[in-house]
Amino acid sequence: MAATITFTPGGYRFIPGVFQYSGGVAAQPGLAIEHVRFANPVPLAEGFVRIAAHIKAAGRPLTAFCACELRSPAPFTEAGFIAFNRVYVGTLAEWGIFKDEINPVARSNVCPELDPPGEPSFHGFAFTTVAPGATPSFHISGSGEAPEGKGNYGDFIVARGDVSPSGMLKKARAVLGEMERRLAAVGANWRDTTAVQLYTVHDIHPFLGDELVRRGAVRHGLTWHFARPPVIELDYEMDCRGVALERVI
Repeated sequence: MAATITFTPGGYRFIPGVFQYSGGVAAQPGLAIEHVRFANPVPLAEGFVRIAAHIKAAGRPLTAFCACELRSPAPFTEAGFIAFNRVYVGTLAEWGIFKDEINPVARSNVCPELDPPGEPSFHGFAFTTVAPGATPSFHISGSGEAPEGKGNYGDFIVARGDVSPSGMLKKARAVLGEMERRLAAVGANWRDTTAVQLYTVHDIHPFLGDELVRRGAVRHGLTWHFARPPVIELDYEMDCRGVALERVI
């Protein structure tokens, strides 16, 4: 089980990850994670402004920002992904969240295959709120079928280039395993999730029952987004969360 680190200014703990995002977050006792989805994608700069206004209106500091979901026009090259992430974490540094290459914020960033946004945009975000006696809440970052922090994705992609049923099964098993490791790190499991999301443009039906349903990963259903992971050659991504309050603005 991966250890978590407490980010006291935000009221949550996180699974250490790469500089662009953590592996996931969980609210500290007495606090709860609230998830907010934009009715339509909001470009990155404008999205940060709207998120800041929403968090401040809720009486919370900007450091309460703990997770987000992004939508990008198309998968990045690995160099392009790094360049984008440096822009993204710049605002987190201004908010007092990102420091010394440590980023506590959970994140997913995927690319809709149809009707993509014209530029990287926010789909949703999450922040901690004061909630005495609240049940534990968490938000797990998206993961594709390659481990993070290896220096590159391409050399470590599971079943690289294989989108046959057997290749997709291997990818799904790898990602499901990573979701379970991250859930365990915050003291949760599939039974505690309130939303599970999957991102791929390839057929999931051959393994949907045996690999997702039998594990209990879709006990509240499954949200399948017809989208690609954010880096070229990745084909399958998932994320999940367990929160009591969700809003659409």
